[in-house]
Amino acid sequence: MADLELVEKLRERANVTYDEAKEALDASGDDLLEAVIYLERQGKVPPPSVGSFNSKQGQQSGEGEKQKKYQEKDRVTFSEIFGDLFKKLGEIIKKSCVNMFEVWRAGKLIISIPVILLVILLLGCFWVMIPLLIVGLFMDCKYKFHGTETEATGINKIIEDVANAADELKNEVKNAQNTHKD
Repeated sequence: MADLELVEKLRERANVTYDEAKEALDASGDDLLEAVIYLERQGKVPPPSVGSFNSKQGQQSGEGEKQKKYQEKDRVTFSEIFGDLFKKLGEIIKKSCVNMFEVWRAGKLIISIPVILLVILLLGCFWVMIPLLIVGLFMDCKYKFHGTETEATGINKIIEDVANAADELKNEVKNAQNTHKD
């Protein structure tokens, strides 16, 4: 005998009458899935539309094949992940070769190197490059990034602010030295 709760669930899912739901559950031994299949075979429930087995035809429809291919496409392979990774890495390298890091002093360009070279130098000679860049700030060197990708980032504004802070610190040290001499 079908449970009232199961009958109500089947009625909601299959959109059938109480008697039809009860009959289907009785015929399927109170198995909800079997009851839906029973109603489908009787034509009281339409078969699922996409990507599923149709009990009337005994085969998958063409739409089901499309759905299956789509589901298979959702699985990402190892080579696709690394392909995307190398593609993005290539884009980054390309951008870092086009954009330049420039060192200016007294309004003259001293050196201009690709950003990729700056990154390699920073990674390879970190303990030399950082002090060199800091000392350069106190020797009135100005740093600037130049290129299509750097203009929109606002990095030059940050570098300018750091240079101004170094100038202020240098002026404070000079003022402190002058007050001690007096």
